[in-house]
Amino acid sequence: MINLELPKDLQDLSGLMRQFSEGGLRPISRKYDALEQKELPEELVELGALLKAGRSSSSKKEGASKLEGNRNGNNMRMTVATEAMCWGDVGLFLAMPTIGLGNAAVEAVASDEQKAEWGELFAAMAITEPGCGSDSANIKTTATLDGDEWVLNGEKIFVTDGYRCRQVVVWASLDTTMGKAAIKSFFVPKGTPGMTVTRVEHKLGIRASDTAQIVFENCRVPKANLLGNPEIAKTAEARKKAFGGVMQTFDNTRPIVAAQAVGLARAALDLTLDLLKEQGLTLDYSKNYHQLSAIENDLYGLEADWESARLLVLKAAWMADNRQPNSMNASMSKAKAGRMGNEVSLKCVEICGQLGYSQTELLEKFARDSKIIDIYEGTQQIQQLIIARQILGKNSSELK
Repeated sequence: MINLELPKDLQDLSGLMRQFSEGGLRPISRKYDALEQKELPEELVELGALLKAGRSSSSKKEGASKLEGNRNGNNMRMTVATEAMCWGDVGLFLAMPTIGLGNAAVEAVASDEQKAEWGELFAAMAITEPGCGSDSANIKTTATLDGDEWVLNGEKIFVTDGYRCRQVVVWASLDTTMGKAAIKSFFVPKGTPGMTVTRVEHKLGIRASDTAQIVFENCRVPKANLLGNPEIAKTAEARKKAFGGVMQTFDNTRPIVAAQAVGLARAALDLTLDLLKEQGLTLDYSKNYHQLSAIENDLYGLEADWESARLLVLKAAWMADNRQPNSMNASMSKAKAGRMGNEVSLKCVEICGQLGYSQTELLEKFARDSKIIDIYEGTQQIQQLIIARQILGKNSSELK
């Protein structure tokens, strides 16, 4: 049974990351939202080094925390840290040199020898294509084995950190006629001939983090750069298992992305409560329901929505650490938290009126940043479809 109280080491980690956000990320949040530049924010180089040193020291000292026979490992630690850092700024969190959506895929399947050869990771994840959004089974980018090298051809869009990253994890098909069974992921170092960043997007939110389009034209990488098993499964059961292995990356990363929404929504709520306190309004939880003002009623509802999303996220991460199948729970946490982040941040803008809508405060920025969290790593609709398939026992061909 999951314990809803975080153990002391994770509480300490959360506190450390909140201090990091408050002193390091929040002060430069508005600056880099306005600049929306391609260059890495210079402050993040030093902050990233401090963050890496702090996490390394904490990890060596504490390791995985255990409570009543349960294990809180890397997934829980990253989820807790992400929530705290996204309280500071989601875009800057994504732009950190030590953070990369492709890092999780490499850490999950690469050998120690590969990690040592590839060096320090700042890996982007290239999945989405012009004709393929959340339905990753329809990927058209191809990978063809030629001697001791894979040759990649295709186009990827909306690649988070695709311009600044050091490496890219690319999803490609070994045989487009075989559907999802033939999809594999490949590690491609930045600067590899045949890989070109063709566009950097201008966006509604998370402007401090770059979002790029990348084209692969006869891009060659060593045979060993395929992550996981290179064989295409033959039987239906084997194909399902093979694609499930590829999709397992999402089971680990979706709770972490959901934690971004939890951190952002907490930031919006905290700022709203601070602004209301200046006007003489503080929440009194001892009041009866009929005594609440309209604003108090709204805020209590937002707090409850936030707490339920947070608990779903923690459960999905805990299940991953304890080797329990968490595909449905990961999608539930992503669906709930993504929607919650949108609704909470927009309601906070509404409650605070002029201060919420103007750039005097960060509430309008929180609202803009929140939208993408509900979209990337699988839209609200695709998460609900995954959950429905799990509950009803249907596969992708039976329930579309």
